[in-house]
Amino acid sequence: MATRARKAVYPLFQLGGPQLRIFRPNFFMLAVRPGVPQPEDTVQFRVSMEMTRVDIKNYLEKIYNVPVAAVRTRIQYGANNKRNHKNQRVKKPDYKVAYVQLGQGQTFQFPNLFPEKEQDTETRSFDDLKDKYMEREKQRQKGDPRRGGVPDWFGL
Repeated sequence: MATRARKAVYPLFQLGGPQLRIFRPNFFMLAVRPGVPQPEDTVQFRVSMEMTRVDIKNYLEKIYNVPVAAVRTRIQYGANNKRNHKNQRVKKPDYKVAYVQLGQGQTFQFPNLFPEKEQDTETRSFDDLKDKYMEREKQRQKGDPRRGGVPDWFGL
């Protein structure tokens, strides 16, 4: 009598058992700098096309603990004005934009990643030297005013 080995099948979820898996959403949210000025409590996101307003609100509240007052969405249609090497129209993909209004008293401001640096004395002195050198070179290459506009390479 031959016995066959049984293949073990594990259920995805066991009632009352330990939680073996962590389920994370398969969505993305990208905070983008708005093209037009927005109120201080409004943040603009580029989100997945499958996300709904409720998904966006739950995503921010549950994962990031951000209080959300309201969510507005719109679909931005991709540009359709380019053509490839075969003269076929090439369309950029559509994407969804979400405007999230934060809770009472919350504000959001993009960080200044590239602040203007004040010039220290060393670079300022270098710039002064460079300007003086360029001025001397211009004077040297200016030409003789007695020649009446005739270039130097044309001998008189």
